[in-house]
Amino acid sequence: MPSPTLLAKKISKSPTIAMNDKAKQLAAEGKSVIGLAGGEPDFDTPPHIVEAAIKALRDGETRYAAPSKGIRPLLEAIAAKTERDNDVRVDPMTDIIVTPGGKLALFLALKAMLDPGDEVLIPAPYWVSYPSITTMVGGAPVTIETSSADNYRLDLDHMKAFVTPKTKAIIINSPCNPTGHMLSSAEIEAVATLALENDLYIISDDIYEKLNFDGRPAVSLASIPEIADRVVVINGMSKAYAMTGWRLGWLAGPTSLISVAGMFNSQTSTSAATFTQHAAVAALTGPQDCVEEMRKSYEERRDFMVSAFNSIPNMSSPNIEGAFYAFPKVNETSKTSDEVANIILDEAVVVGVPGSAFGVSKDAHIRFSFAEDLGKLKEAVERIRRIADKLA
Repeated sequence: MPSPTLLAKKISKSPTIAMNDKAKQLAAEGKSVIGLAGGEPDFDTPPHIVEAAIKALRDGETRYAAPSKGIRPLLEAIAAKTERDNDVRVDPMTDIIVTPGGKLALFLALKAMLDPGDEVLIPAPYWVSYPSITTMVGGAPVTIETSSADNYRLDLDHMKAFVTPKTKAIIINSPCNPTGHMLSSAEIEAVATLALENDLYIISDDIYEKLNFDGRPAVSLASIPEIADRVVVINGMSKAYAMTGWRLGWLAGPTSLISVAGMFNSQTSTSAATFTQHAAVAALTGPQDCVEEMRKSYEERRDFMVSAFNSIPNMSSPNIEGAFYAFPKVNETSKTSDEVANIILDEAVVVGVPGSAFGVSKDAHIRFSFAEDLGKLKEAVERIRRIADKLA
């Protein structure tokens, strides 16, 4: 019998999905588990978005999307949103592809820009899928570790040390999953300088842009004029509009690269589901108060999580500037993040994701989603507090 591709040996199941599955398994066994491993809003999709999908279904919008890159009303809505929210102008008919989820958008972007063996710089902590998707398209992920000591700041000289003649791109996520860190103006300048000096593409993953705290808006790298022609934006409906199960994302960028990505899209997914695209039009063009209500709720939970983890002996959490994750650290321990995550799972029956999944090799960090009821968050923290001495 033929063997699977050797590439398959380099790819593993998403750690966040694996831990989320473990939480569901424990719950099925009757245990009082609190699952904080997933990256999914606990809100329902706003009703006006749901109604738009139902109307589209009743109107017969169940065929292939035309054009396959996205229905025109959605392409225009994304272009209008991008100009309104990010001060970035893109041609709706040539510079955007709508995809079934943000992961495929990232896959298409990397597939269009990389030749086999090309390297992609990925600052860590990073979203777990960046290295795997880079590998899947034939590229080579290169991890740039940052430090919680300075809240994971990007330093130009540090990043330069990882550039080689084969470096082709860098992936930036701001606000960041898992740390919640948002790029400062100095970091934006550093990324821009690195890209210009080394002729790199920049992938700007803006999926959490609406979930920013303390009155500080997120800045898309595509809005920086000097580098706009080399930035590909990844975005979607999942986080801001509580539409994870709808599977709708997009990529936007230079016409030449989007054209190549479009050819790969036509040979893979063909198009996102048509009726979900109509729902996305309603989301982007309709009332935005629902987004602000969710953001305020996450900010309240952020305040609690930062304070709570900093009050647990031997644990600490820097401020969380965006997204909906806490990434606390066990300060004085010889244990790895995997060992700490398993102790918290076994002793507190709280499911988080070890920092190793996000490229952190040195410190014992655990990621917990706070896209969950505040009561459950308080119970989870108290459970961890009671077993904190076992983490040392």
